[in-house]
Amino acid sequence: MELAAHSKTSGMKNVIVGTAGHIDHGKTTLVRALTGIDTDRLEEEKRRGISIELGFAHLMLSDDLRIGLVDVPGHERFVRNMLAGASGIDLALLVVAATESIKPQTREHFDICRLLGIPAGLVAITKTDLVDAEMVELVKLEVEELTAGSFLEGAPVIPVSAATGAGLDVLKAELRKAALSVTAKNARSWFRLPVDRAFTMKGFGAVVTGTLTAGQVALEDEVEIHPEGLIARVRGLQVHGAAAKKAMAGQRTAVNLAGVELEQLRRGQVLAAKGRLRAADRFDVRLTLLSSASPLKARSPVHLHAGTAEIEATVSPLGSATRIEPGSEIYARVTLAEPALLLPGDRFIIRRFSPVITIGGGVIVDVAPPRKSTPPRLARLESDRVGTLLAESRYGLSVADLIARTGLEADSCTRGRVVLREPQPWVVDGSTLERETERLGAALAQFHREHPLLPAMPKESLRGSLPAFLFEHLLAANAAAWVAEGEGVRLKTHKVVMQIDESAALEKIERLFADAGLAVPSTNEVLAQSGVDQNRAKTLLQTLLRERKLVRINLELVFHSTALGKLRELLAAKKGSRFSVAEFKDWTGVSRKYAIPLLEFLDRERVTRREGDARIVN
Repeated sequence: MELAAHSKTSGMKNVIVGTAGHIDHGKTTLVRALTGIDTDRLEEEKRRGISIELGFAHLMLSDDLRIGLVDVPGHERFVRNMLAGASGIDLALLVVAATESIKPQTREHFDICRLLGIPAGLVAITKTDLVDAEMVELVKLEVEELTAGSFLEGAPVIPVSAATGAGLDVLKAELRKAALSVTAKNARSWFRLPVDRAFTMKGFGAVVTGTLTAGQVALEDEVEIHPEGLIARVRGLQVHGAAAKKAMAGQRTAVNLAGVELEQLRRGQVLAAKGRLRAADRFDVRLTLLSSASPLKARSPVHLHAGTAEIEATVSPLGSATRIEPGSEIYARVTLAEPALLLPGDRFIIRRFSPVITIGGGVIVDVAPPRKSTPPRLARLESDRVGTLLAESRYGLSVADLIARTGLEADSCTRGRVVLREPQPWVVDGSTLERETERLGAALAQFHREHPLLPAMPKESLRGSLPAFLFEHLLAANAAAWVAEGEGVRLKTHKVVMQIDESAALEKIERLFADAGLAVPSTNEVLAQSGVDQNRAKTLLQTLLRERKLVRINLELVFHSTALGKLRELLAAKKGSRFSVAEFKDWTGVSRKYAIPLLEFLDRERVTRREGDARIVN
């Protein structure tokens, strides 16, 4: 892995082109003729004359356009390897030999490209030097029949010969035209690189390679390896075989990792931005079952291919259906045997267990679905991921959760929405704020109706299960209508207005306690003499306690503040004195019934302190 010189990639458009086609139709030979690079690197591949593993090459089509070519194996036994390379491609190069025309793997590779949503491509008819012109025209017609109604309908069909070089310039020109029209991968999104190879190089250690499908990565970045959650540091980078300081979306990339061993790395893992994305084992998807497939019953086992991973899974239709019909498109639940890092919008392929053939594919819709999900909900997710998730959440979601569940950048998750910054960036749907504002306002109004003599509703009673930070936000946002005072909240329009009998009762309750001094009657005795019903009398008592005219020293005893004030004055004159309970009774003229609770209260107030059986005035 040569790291001495760094390639210049600024302003370069990178497009990944993947070959597709039947075994021995000349894919590898064509790639070698276009690029000068032999993608068959294994001894077995050279000995048998077939591609077994993925091969990679690159070609500069202009100063600002480079294509990376992924050469996939054509043999039916190696379709799983083909799928590991197909997921990251932008353009399909369907290769059909003029000597054989359309064959079984031509059709399966073509179906895979369609199911993966590859947007465009072109067709190369190879080995034209071995047949006459009439045969080439016949193959063209069969290709047009195969591609009718697909992404390749109307695409250029170029006869070529790797042996003579005929048509290669035309093919390069058409490749350039197609590559320029392709939308480049998003370099601003979160970094993701599905691993298609893992190996060691002497002097460098663990290396992984793959097509960088989103974002960018630079030297010394920390990355997370999913699904295991391993953290590693980027020690070195190569882009299309040349050392680089940074790799961008759309580039074939080799990453030299520090902090992990080769034994921890494998095809199917994904390198991603540290701490941003989450692997999962359950997904809701929009699935297309090929018309050539058999019906798929609920919880049918399949091989799922996504990115470079192959995972055993089960598939079940959502809604009332009990099976998925051939040729249908349906929302379904996919449950994986092991977690994988997938995001909404990612494509996947499913293959039957036996015989192992491609039967369908689709797109990920939800990466953290609820236990019960419905097709209408998923349709909304496809049109507005963030809006739907926020509308479904009770109190909004953190920005971190939205990123992990949508794969969108932070700006896309927050744009045009209410964002709270504490205790962490939090996004709230406008309807949630309206609903909670209406609920809190109604609760305050009801409280005032039921407790007209209380000035405010306790904050915690009003908040209920609403998160504290969201509650404080709503209090501030509604300051024109609500007043927060101490531990209570009231409507700004609320005022305590007592009836004539209530005012008289309030005065009587206060007077009864004031006249009693320190030998107070029980609370129930006082309330019974108030002249109003017990519930209103209790509310009036709370009013006096809240105004600190009365002071409760324990569950049973309430004193008037003036009596306690005089007691404090009495003790202040005896500062530093040591005294017993009996002496305290003599000073105050109260019985033990009152003396002990009063002394415990004075201890709590730090007017006195206890030492053994005696006390000292502070």
